[in-house]
Amino acid sequence: MRKTLLNRPYQLSFALVLLLLCYAGLGMAQTQNYTIKGVITDARTNEPIPGATVRISNAAGGAVAGSSGAYQLSTTVKPGKYQLTFSFIGYTPVLKDVVLGSSAAISLDAKISEDYLRLNEVVVTGTAVATSRKTLGNAISTVNAGDIANSSATSVDQALAGKISGAQITQNSGNPAGGISVRLRGTSTVAGSGDPLYIVDGVIVNNNSTELLDLGGYSQNRMVDINPNDIDHMEIIKGAAAAAIYGSRASNGVVQIFTKKGKAGKTQFDFSSQLKISELRKKLEINEYPFRFNNTTLTDLSQTAVTRYDYQDDIFRTAIGTENNMSVSGGTENTQYYVSGNFLSNQGIIDATNFRRAGVRAKIDQKLNNWLKMSIGTNYILSTSHEVPNGGINEAYGALTGFIFANNYINPNPVNGVYPALATAVARTNPLEAINRFDFQQRTSRFIGDFQLMANPIKGLNINYVLGYDNATQIGTGYIPVGNTTPSYNTGYSRRADQTTFLVNNDLNISYQTKINDWLESTSGIGGTAQSQKTYQTGLTATLLGPIGQTINNGVSIATEYRSDVNIMGAFVQQTFGILNKFYITGAARYDESSVFGEKFRGQFYPKVSGSYVVSNEKFWTDSKISSVISSFKIRSSYGQAGNLTAIGAYDRTTSYVPLNLSGQASVTSPALLGNPDIKPERQTEFEIGTDMSFFKDRLSFEFSYYKKDVKDLILLASLAPTEGYLSQYLNIGTMTNKGIELMVRAVPILKDNFRWNISATYSRNRNQVNDIPGGVLLFAGGFSQVAAINGAPLGTFYSTYFARNADGSLLLTAGGLPQTEKVGRDANGQPSGATLKKVIGDPNPDWIGSLINEISIGKHWSFRTQFDASIGGDVFNFTKRVGDRDLYGGLKGYEPELRGEVPKGTSAALFSIFENWIEDGSYVKLREASVSYTFKPGFLKTGNMRFNLSGRNLLSFDKYSGYDPEVNAAGQSSAVRGFDFVEVPIPRMIVAGFNITF
Repeated sequence: MRKTLLNRPYQLSFALVLLLLCYAGLGMAQTQNYTIKGVITDARTNEPIPGATVRISNAAGGAVAGSSGAYQLSTTVKPGKYQLTFSFIGYTPVLKDVVLGSSAAISLDAKISEDYLRLNEVVVTGTAVATSRKTLGNAISTVNAGDIANSSATSVDQALAGKISGAQITQNSGNPAGGISVRLRGTSTVAGSGDPLYIVDGVIVNNNSTELLDLGGYSQNRMVDINPNDIDHMEIIKGAAAAAIYGSRASNGVVQIFTKKGKAGKTQFDFSSQLKISELRKKLEINEYPFRFNNTTLTDLSQTAVTRYDYQDDIFRTAIGTENNMSVSGGTENTQYYVSGNFLSNQGIIDATNFRRAGVRAKIDQKLNNWLKMSIGTNYILSTSHEVPNGGINEAYGALTGFIFANNYINPNPVNGVYPALATAVARTNPLEAINRFDFQQRTSRFIGDFQLMANPIKGLNINYVLGYDNATQIGTGYIPVGNTTPSYNTGYSRRADQTTFLVNNDLNISYQTKINDWLESTSGIGGTAQSQKTYQTGLTATLLGPIGQTINNGVSIATEYRSDVNIMGAFVQQTFGILNKFYITGAARYDESSVFGEKFRGQFYPKVSGSYVVSNEKFWTDSKISSVISSFKIRSSYGQAGNLTAIGAYDRTTSYVPLNLSGQASVTSPALLGNPDIKPERQTEFEIGTDMSFFKDRLSFEFSYYKKDVKDLILLASLAPTEGYLSQYLNIGTMTNKGIELMVRAVPILKDNFRWNISATYSRNRNQVNDIPGGVLLFAGGFSQVAAINGAPLGTFYSTYFARNADGSLLLTAGGLPQTEKVGRDANGQPSGATLKKVIGDPNPDWIGSLINEISIGKHWSFRTQFDASIGGDVFNFTKRVGDRDLYGGLKGYEPELRGEVPKGTSAALFSIFENWIEDGSYVKLREASVSYTFKPGFLKTGNMRFNLSGRNLLSFDKYSGYDPEVNAAGQSSAVRGFDFVEVPIPRMIVAGFNITF
């Protein structure tokens, strides 16, 4: 048997730990103990900066400023000249030289200035080495705690919307735990997940969107478990060129999340409370015409008087929510702690829905000696939700599905306890029965923990070990009582499903930083990882229920079970050189092995190279007048590769026969999926080039990037001929390209002692194209086979029927004056004949996306903030309107012209089959966030402050879309099916009032 890393994980783990211990045992000689004290203040306001850090360059030692800004740094080094770096998130680092000699105590104060344009942000890449953005050859975006706090978001990924360039972040559902899709520089896969890899404090965390219950396409993704209030900052690595060091899981980008930590000094308490009010932003216009046709015969125009009902008034409500957060932090120079608790209770705008999340998090940082630190983090979350199924994609039960198929001239209220059927042509659920009688719930219990060791045994050497653990158990239960209006479960329905996941990652990163001479600096890195992901999933569904009891044993049940075990081993090496403080070159390579693939393609190599040239550090630049206009100017470029493991399951490469019991005899049956031992991971190659510039003493900055991503070996589920004996097989077929530009502009137009105005704007454009699809077209069931991957077109284009037209472009009508679909030919009368034709009728991918953020601070108390998000040019397939305007249902306003005789009877039936008619412009500009806050220090507080704030989310939408919201997607977090609207829960308008107290 071939020896691989996966065959000997225990040997590799032992070697990594042994390497750490060897480095930790290196001796130190001719050293002396020193203590450096001082105060760190804001250069503009002279206010202390709690939490600011002080580090000695190329030596072990560091400190964090307390609540008064005072710090005390103890270190053991050889006497000599050293450099101290004073830094804080959102501030420009300050370097100060210090000479350590015979005196053991040194005093040194520092003033640092706010980095309004974030030009000097320090980021942490996969090597665990902190690096200034100025030296990077690729674009990395950051979002800090202040950005998140102002967003009024209930989940981490929701809070990212509009804050970084190159990211399309959409909320697919307006449910209180609605799923979020994050696409960094376009979609890079078809069959797999398009979401980035999430890492929280070094822990690779699960962000699956498992549908344990069929709720109509909506599903929670597990980032909803992470409390945004616990986050200190996030780093977003958007492309393969930057993410290559993360290897086989990074083709969709990486989001690194860093949570809050304790700081040395007095104990600090922080408490916040919010009241949230959510409401439907826009209702669908309903059919209010007081008559209906007696039948569907085209020549019979007789009508009967009816009373029309707006079922939306009974389905939607004004929802109330509360959120409370409390934290306690503090510590000494050697020990810092942070403990927080939170509780969120949020009603949904669909009656009877809600989402609750409670969590407790603790983090302890312990200095074991002068060169070794330890950190332990724990986070437990329990979330629950009451759901009302929506129906739509796979199942026909659900509230909003029942609403759109209903004839709205029937009173929906129960008679003698029995809910009437509202749909006369097609059986669908009475929406009020779904709300009042159905019982669908989800519960997730989750623990995320990390153990870290950070060693600095000798000058310049950093050793970091991370053990990460993420365990989640998600349970879903569904119940539909006997005797109901559903089309398929009149005899009752009960379901219980659960999924338990275990993710473990062991990472060892070793880096060595040194200044070789006056003009050459070096940072060398090497590391290894051992990762494991186990999944256990069961599902029990029962029908033919008895008259009482909601559990599975109350009926005839069918059971399913799934287990998977994925293991990944990898190692990387990275080298960075800094030349003359203006040229920076980085080369890296990563090798991964994954158990998902067969031995032939199990091992994968991912290279990376990047470089940057800080032109503004040239002497000719600093000595000329141009430096007073263009403060900084950097050119950067990068190239790299990364992989994707999400497109297939743990055992999809094998032909797994299905066990079953037949008349008491054990047997197996042939599976539908034929294995493919030669399947290999999707591979993405990206080239990026860009520039970063600042003007007028860093009051204005531009970040521009151009990228081109080529994805090959796309994994697609191909249909097989019946003679094969199987239905389908995963194959490496197809290629994909994403290319685009990103622009971020930051400016500080006004900066005075009592007034500050910050502006941030983003613009992103991505062009996606799929090629080499066998047969040219691949249809996706998640869009009712009206969505496809087509050679030469973007992924997810709408591909379906279209209008027959005359040569002049006008509609070619039937003899009865009705529109019709185009076909392959014309008959003797010039009417379409033969097979119906299809073509690309729309594209959900926007032409460009952007955002505009304005922040104004007045004095020391008032601050104002607005954020507008824009998505321009994408189409939406309005399946909701297609059904609601049809004569058989006719609940929407679009059917009224036919009832009034303004168009021929039968027009709605004719349009129903012409899918081109239901494509609408999905462009929108939203007032995503708006807030005002007042901060002050009341007399009863010796330290700290209070803040009152009023904010809103999704307050306004400027669009021409006739549906609820052009942003939602009935296919949830699907990579391929986007912009498909079939009565998905609309995104609510939210008003939030709250206060925060710190002392």
